[in-house]
Amino acid sequence: MVRFAIGMAERGVSVATFDFPYMTAGRSGPDKPPVLEAAWRGAVAGAADLFAGLPLFIGGKSMGGRIASHIAAQGCAGLRGLFFLGYPLHPPGQPAKRRDAHLPDIREPMLFVQGTRDEFGTSAEISELLPSLQHATLQVVKDGNHSFKVRLREAGIKPDQVLDQVMDVVASWITEQTATSPRKRR
Repeated sequence: MVRFAIGMAERGVSVATFDFPYMTAGRSGPDKPPVLEAAWRGAVAGAADLFAGLPLFIGGKSMGGRIASHIAAQGCAGLRGLFFLGYPLHPPGQPAKRRDAHLPDIREPMLFVQGTRDEFGTSAEISELLPSLQHATLQVVKDGNHSFKVRLREAGIKPDQVLDQVMDVVASWITEQTATSPRKRR
């Protein structure tokens, strides 16, 4: 996420990053959802102070984005939108164990960036979910897996170019959302 944050800053988007408590403690397994959600809420509060007056977008890669969606669904004042880099719709190989029941409760615009080969939920699976969401957009990473790694021959693009394209899409989407009149918020 550090490379992503630097790339977003290079594209004119102010960014703050943080580590969840389990990461800071050097543990491999993530904390329970309430601890993860509290960390996200703390990061939002810090960003609101640090970037006072700027529109606030939250999101992240995989679990980080999923937990961001939890706090948005519960109500998080001041959000303008959310972006998900490889949303973990379900555990690999377990498509029936969905992690999307809360997503229709999110009022803010959402951008899903999802690979066609993502083992946590393909772009096709996310596409099927979109009609149930209030304001959602999907950007497909052709031949991308959960980490947006592509096979050169199938994708027609060098693997190291994919993240640059993802950053371009997210920055452009944020700019679009910022340019539109603010929607009524909670």
